[in-house]
Amino acid sequence: MLPDKSRGFMTFKRQLPEYRPPEERRQDFKEFVNALPPELLQQQAYRCMNCGVPFCHSGCPLGNMIPDFNDYAKDDRWLEALEILHATNNFPEFTGRVCPAPCENACVLGINEPAVTIEILEREIADQGWARGLVKPAPPETRTGKKVAVVGAGPSGLAAAQQLNRAGHNVVVYERADAPGGLLTYGIPNFKLDKQLVFRRVEQMEQEGVVFRYNADVGGNVPLDELDGYDAVLIAIGSTKPRTFEDLQIPGWDLNGIHPAMDFLTQQTRRVLGKTVDAPEILATNKKVVVVGGGDTGSDCVGTSIRQGCASVLNIELFPKPPEARAVDNPWPQWASILRTSSSHQEAPEGDCREWCINTKHFEDDGNGNVCALHAVRVSWSEPDETGRRTMTEIPGSEMRIECDLVLLAMGFTQPEADRFVEGLDIEFEKNRFGKAIKANSAYQTDNPKVFACGDARRGQSLVVWAIQEGREAARAIDLNLMGYTDLHAANVFLHEAIRSQYAEE
Repeated sequence: MLPDKSRGFMTFKRQLPEYRPPEERRQDFKEFVNALPPELLQQQAYRCMNCGVPFCHSGCPLGNMIPDFNDYAKDDRWLEALEILHATNNFPEFTGRVCPAPCENACVLGINEPAVTIEILEREIADQGWARGLVKPAPPETRTGKKVAVVGAGPSGLAAAQQLNRAGHNVVVYERADAPGGLLTYGIPNFKLDKQLVFRRVEQMEQEGVVFRYNADVGGNVPLDELDGYDAVLIAIGSTKPRTFEDLQIPGWDLNGIHPAMDFLTQQTRRVLGKTVDAPEILATNKKVVVVGGGDTGSDCVGTSIRQGCASVLNIELFPKPPEARAVDNPWPQWASILRTSSSHQEAPEGDCREWCINTKHFEDDGNGNVCALHAVRVSWSEPDETGRRTMTEIPGSEMRIECDLVLLAMGFTQPEADRFVEGLDIEFEKNRFGKAIKANSAYQTDNPKVFACGDARRGQSLVVWAIQEGREAARAIDLNLMGYTDLHAANVFLHEAIRSQYAEE
């Protein structure tokens, strides 16, 4: 018998689902995480203390009502848990798989114990909702007659489109790729997020009335003036221009075998989906791979290279190795800047394949225009100054030559590919810490009052959870702009009642 909820955190320890064995998951692109058995999942929900001040809310950009859905999950009340979760998050099965869980970093229990497994609970609530038939189309009862174009079908555009449609507007989503999802589909490997989960949500949205147009490159094969027929336009195209060694003027940046990470990852997802791959084909099979960049994208390149059968893989990072535990100047409930080891790094047969404090100097040509080695030097970093900035110093005598015939650049993104929109829609760029983004005010409105922007296109590269939050908030701002009022903050109340009544009928 399970204990009283108030003492669950004293009874059970944090427990994560088991990963599939590395030797097994290296052989395919299926998701690597198993589900927790129901009894263990219930125990994890019991660990939530239902704090008087739930700091986990402060860590979640969506403001997910975490203690509330945990409370229902512990009692096996999946419908109510799903209602609470959907009230703030359109796509919890996405964030439950690919979010780094800032909510867990802010969990009160995490002050002196391992935090509540919020991300896994979120994923399981969503999965249980689908498995039990609780997630159903919920088209609006009435239409406003207003038309909204959403440019971009990534997480931000999808969230905005669903919210705007539920407000009663007629929504058309333009996507330049041949499938929806943006980087959810073509950026995140299938072993982290099965693409059928994305397509399943899009099918729900289509049944609710959202129209999707694929291979529709606005400003390309779709003329910009087609947007004139809409009452509002939302630019949600992400920030997809990669930072490259061309930007940094690293000699040899243009040799064959040096590619942006997203070109490599996109091709592999197309293979998984049975789609054609355009030339030049990028494969790690039997190659010595160097991945430059130590974030999630770099990790994804490592896992993909291993599955493709690379001869070796090395993941290098310019910055220092993070500490194992929080530093003194990084207290709870801040995001913990600590060492994180991904499932992909655990899969490398030779052990952890990461190296820190390495600065690339130039690439070596094999004589035929192909990369054959990366030349680099080790660096040291000063302590932060009063502004938080560190100074990098090269270490004399630490020069190295790293043999490689495939280099994947996972160094982030600098800006949205929005030049055509800036020129044709009378909107502007503004500088940010990554490069630049579309200028929009706190109401997500650009200098063109009819055009709005959200997600990475507006705030720079960020997390999926931030993209969804931006899409929801932009939808609310557009609804208010078009109608003079908005009920979007409460729209899910009606959705929940619709789901409840359908469920009761069955």
